[in-house]
Amino acid sequence: MTETAAGTPLTVGVEEEFLLVDRTGGHVVPAVDDVLAELAPQLRELVQYEYLTSQIEIGSAPVAGLDALGRSLTALRGALADAADRAGVRLLAIGTAPMPSVAVVTIVDTPRFHQMAERFGALSPGPGMCGCHVHVEVPDRDTGVRVLNHLRPWLPVLASATANSPFFEGRDTGYASWRSIAWGQWPSVTPTPCLDSAAHYDALIERLVSSGALLDEGMLYWYARLSTHLPTVELRIGDVCATVSHAVLVAGLARALVSTLLDEIAEGRRPPTIPHPLLIAAHWRAARDGLEGLAVDLETGQLVPAWHLLERLVARVTPALERHGDLDTVTRELGRLRTGGTGAARQRAVARRHGVAAVLPYLARLTRGENTSRD
Repeated sequence: MTETAAGTPLTVGVEEEFLLVDRTGGHVVPAVDDVLAELAPQLRELVQYEYLTSQIEIGSAPVAGLDALGRSLTALRGALADAADRAGVRLLAIGTAPMPSVAVVTIVDTPRFHQMAERFGALSPGPGMCGCHVHVEVPDRDTGVRVLNHLRPWLPVLASATANSPFFEGRDTGYASWRSIAWGQWPSVTPTPCLDSAAHYDALIERLVSSGALLDEGMLYWYARLSTHLPTVELRIGDVCATVSHAVLVAGLARALVSTLLDEIAEGRRPPTIPHPLLIAAHWRAARDGLEGLAVDLETGQLVPAWHLLERLVARVTPALERHGDLDTVTRELGRLRTGGTGAARQRAVARRHGVAAVLPYLARLTRGENTSRD
């Protein structure tokens, strides 16, 4: 097994952002304080504010096993959904707000968020955009930067697999992940550049802060980055997943990919050279099609079925999945994904049968982990 300097398996953790909506029309509501007030005190350290009062975020503890990760996320989602129920609202694992806004949603009242709103103006993310961030342990920051360089061609594939935001303001956007498109308006949302070292990474951040494009390092919204407070690389490319099992799948693939890349770095392999415009195109295509359409093969520049690239990724990381004991779990969840589709595909299937409004209660049940076979 790929190991850290301490001789233990790579740990993995997940952060998930959620929308809060009313129970009748499914409109976002500024209810974060009401939900937090209903939450058990012992869970507060794992739950936090996001930028808007219509959002809330959880973060799992770092774990070595996917089963433990699944239990952690299930418990946190369940507790948060129960607190939302008591506050009279719904918790949704969804990338963007499907229904038009009615209530006035404000930013959370902190000096930093007010400064962001003042500097970036209309880039403020409307009723809210919710992502999934996966943290994977690395030995040190210089190694972490090298991992970031090698991750670049694989991130569009993972983005395709997490697509969960086709609707916005009551209409189908034509994208599987509208969150990715809307979020991309911020000046620091971009594929991670190739960098020489942690010192190079830090120097570039300093220059971006000096330019005004960032307030601080926490606003570095590259698709993968070094964590600001943990010894991890943080993959920030995905929509929040509709279900815990899907989040666990993404986390398992991310850890196996980082583990595989650490092996390749140790062997002296160099990262592939990818023209930046082609990488942008691959991310755009992933947002447009998800897994149900086409994707850009960055080895050839040609369009291929997105599932082909996901299968190539799985084949590449299978040895690492086996070493971590994750192969059975990932294989099972890939089967579920192939059968049920991404969150975007599920939402569209429900909307075709019952209308966009029916997506909200359906997703609320998925978020909590209830059976949705009747939908």
